[in-house]
Amino acid sequence: MAATEDRKRRLAPDRSAATLEAITRASSELSLFAEMSEGAVVVDREARITWINEKYRRLLGIEREADALDKAIEDIIPESRLRDVVDSGRPVLLDLMRFGKQTFVVCRLPLHDERGDLIGAVGFVFFDRLAYMKPILSKFQRLEKALEKTSAELTKARRVRHSLSSFIGHSQAVRDLKTRARRIAAREGPVLILGETGVGKELLAQGVHQASYRAASPFVAVNVAAVPEALMESEFFGVAPGAFTGAERRPRPGKFEVADGGTLFLDEIGDIPQSIQAKFLRVLEEGEIEQLGSNQVKRIDVRIIAATSANLEAKVQDGSFRQDLFYRLAVLPLEVPPLRERPEDIEALAERILDEMPAEAGHGAWQLTPDALTALGRHGWRGNVRELRNVLERATLDAPSEVLDVEVVSRALPTVRRTGGPTLQLSEPKSLADTLEEVERKTIAQALSEAKGDKVEAARLLGISRSSLYAKLKEREGHN
Repeated sequence: MAATEDRKRRLAPDRSAATLEAITRASSELSLFAEMSEGAVVVDREARITWINEKYRRLLGIEREADALDKAIEDIIPESRLRDVVDSGRPVLLDLMRFGKQTFVVCRLPLHDERGDLIGAVGFVFFDRLAYMKPILSKFQRLEKALEKTSAELTKARRVRHSLSSFIGHSQAVRDLKTRARRIAAREGPVLILGETGVGKELLAQGVHQASYRAASPFVAVNVAAVPEALMESEFFGVAPGAFTGAERRPRPGKFEVADGGTLFLDEIGDIPQSIQAKFLRVLEEGEIEQLGSNQVKRIDVRIIAATSANLEAKVQDGSFRQDLFYRLAVLPLEVPPLRERPEDIEALAERILDEMPAEAGHGAWQLTPDALTALGRHGWRGNVRELRNVLERATLDAPSEVLDVEVVSRALPTVRRTGGPTLQLSEPKSLADTLEEVERKTIAQALSEAKGDKVEAARLLGISRSSLYAKLKEREGHN
């Protein structure tokens, strides 16, 4: 396999004798490997052929070695990637390469001289018929299909399930809300959705995303209150390889990176710790993130939709929420009216919810009697649509038939409401705000009593989130 002096003279004169000697020596050292393969070829630093064995020439239909020597590799083997190996210095250990109607299983390796300088590359044909590789290729194809299926399922899971038409309501308040939401969807600024717990803030966020040009990109939803403070940075910004003891050797993307190109919905943004607020502000202002344990900045394109049931302005005043972050989030505000302010929407909402409830065998569709609807309309709905769903689910569980009458619905209403609410003995007229505050205080106290002090259970009975209950209790402590 050693190159002859005649071959050296035939090669281009611009290559030094030292380089040719190094390539010749490398070719000789690989001769055994070449004999074991179905073909071998060597190129120099300019990806010109310096040697090709007889077996490879037969595969390619080349009679004379001289017809291939000193030719650019692509001129002889159009699909070859040996030039990529020469340019990058990185091997391609296993690949499929087409030549005419044939397909070869090939390997490509860079060649270095004694000083470690890159001088060329060598390519081997392992198999000239794919039948030899059938077991491996079958396994690869199965893995590839499984990966495609998983990727499709993940993409589907990240797509929104609701559009703005899914936000049910015929009241003027809802019509105005949806009109404003559609206008906001056409813009790019951050959105802040305000409203009590259970009004459908995430559904509205999905609707805004679906109506925007980002609809085909991911929608990633995170409840900030559910993320432990110690994990907040890694959860949102990701982790660099080996950032800390026990960390994975591969980078783990955070929620901002997962949502790149799409929308990141941050529910209960008022619960974000002060320790992380500055980093969130940087993302909003600069569109950049840094993974935990890394000093490299990554550019991202994410639209933020935040939501809260808390009074963010009050949090700004008491110093628990950064003022600059509040103004950066509240570029395009959306305020969702509570259900008690739009009782005319209760019937349509109840019908939609009941359509989703499973019915007993032999029963028809669930039906609400006029008296039952009246009872629902008189309820206070502190938990809003979420509470309405809970009440209807309890009603369908206990109903003797598909007809939900006033008696069934009344039994399903929370205990604290079933008797018509606490009777207030007023010595003199009170303002509506004072009256509502006193009703709320007694309602919370009764819920805590029924739950035997368990705040999580009390929040469930009230139809509000745990963080909202804590906020109300803290506010009461501040008034004492």
